[in-house]
Amino acid sequence: MNYVPGTASLIDDIDKKHLVLLRDGRTLIGYLRSIDQFANLVFHQTVERIHVGKKFGDIPRGIFIVRGENVVLLGEIDLDKPCDTFLQQVSIEEILEEQRMEQQAKQETEKPGFECRRLRTFEFWGTRGRLHSSVEFHDDDWEVLKIMMVN
Repeated sequence: MNYVPGTASLIDDIDKKHLVLLRDGRTLIGYLRSIDQFANLVFHQTVERIHVGKKFGDIPRGIFIVRGENVVLLGEIDLDKPCDTFLQQVSIEEILEEQRMEQQAKQETEKPGFECRRLRTFEFWGTRGRLHSSVEFHDDDWEVLKIMMVN
């Protein structure tokens, strides 16, 4: 078996349909047309697929250039395998609205936790006034520290 290291191994995958997962979470599907030594990719007939729950939507993007450093996963799609998916395809407008609502709900649940993660800093001084250390802790620990300082 001949193993070709690096991006040279992708030469056999040119002109095949691929799925790419990017660092920002986007999923692209398209035909790989070109690569270079930095794993920069050029796709043709590209669609951006958005998944929300059991629904998905495809946004046509056309020719798409991806910087190699943004690629998390690259995989070939088997066109011979029958597509037996449980996902329901919906319109672009509907999937974008679903995605917006999902992101809003996620922000609402994360907002209280973010306020609790605010850090407080205390400095501890030695007997001669020198700084020994600085400790950072979350608001959750504030009550515990107040009790420790009183006792």
